[in-house]
Formats: sequence, structure tokens, C-alpha cells
Amino acid sequence: METKKTASAIVRQPGEGARRWFFGGGVQTWKATEEETAGAFLLLEVEMVLNKVTPMHTHPDSDETLYVLAGEILMNMDGTEHQVAAGGVTIAPRGVPHAFKVLQEGTRVLCLHTPGSAQAFYDGASEPLDPGNETGLVDFDRIRESGRVNGGINIVGPPPFPQAED
Repeated sequence: METKKTASAIVRQPGEGARRWFFGGGVQTWKATEEETAGAFLLLEVEMVLNKVTPMHTHPDSDETLYVLAGEILMNMDGTEHQVAAGGVTIAPRGVPHAFKVLQEGTRVLCLHTPGSAQAFYDGASEPLDPGNETGLVDFDRIRESGRVNGGINIVGPPPFPQAED
């Protein structure tokens, strides 16, 4: 007989939660993990650097919701671009190709995956941050490898945004 998992009660104050450097560029604060929610969802707050871009990708087993807390992103959702400012939301259902670019310094988003099945990907594509450390290496090979090993993401193409002229 399988034991049914139950969700934990969670109260986290601002800044609380495991802080991790994501190899795509940015600091994640894990607000609610797959284990704590009995698999229902994964909730991350993500602080991102100006001009960060993601490759075009899908999430095969979860829907991804991004709520922009501060700043602005350019979201390419299935080939259509949308500028999304603070207070805006994007929802990429599982399997829908999407990518985004950070347009403002200080951009922060709340990232919700439902269900929480993408956590193994994020764990493999990030590392814990020491207190006071706010940066790390950007390594898309590590992201691609975590997706291959852990699932949770499929990279389907390069970033769809024009590269800045030097």
C-alpha cells in the first residue's frame, strides 16, 4: 500500500527560502518545493540580470506561470512577442514553446510550476549560494544536461531575440 504524501504548512518571510544560483543567470529563492507541496507545485522567486535571455523551450510535464514582481520582460510565447511589466503575468501551458529576455535592471519574477515535477531540473541546473554571494557562472550546457538527465524542460531552439550590437 502506497503512503499518500501530504503537503506541509509553509510560512516564509521576504528573503526566506533556499537561495540558489541558476546557471541560466539569476538568483532563485525557493519559496515552496515539490516535497513541501506534495508535488502540487514548485514556487520560485527569481532575481535576474539585465539582458538575460532563455533559449526557446518547453516544459513537457508542467505549466509555467511567471508573475512579474518588478521590472519588465519580453516574452516570446509560441512565436509572438509580448512586453510584460510589473504586475503582468504569462502562462505557458505544458508543451508550448516560449522564451524571454529581461528588459530592465532589477527584474524579479515569481515562477510557479504546476505540478512541481520540474524541481529536479532546477536542482540540477543550479547550486546553493553562500550568504552574501549573489552571482555565479552562466552555463547553458549545464542547463541542457540537467534537462536531459532530470526532465522538466526541452530546449527546442536558440533565444529568439536579436543579439545586441557591440
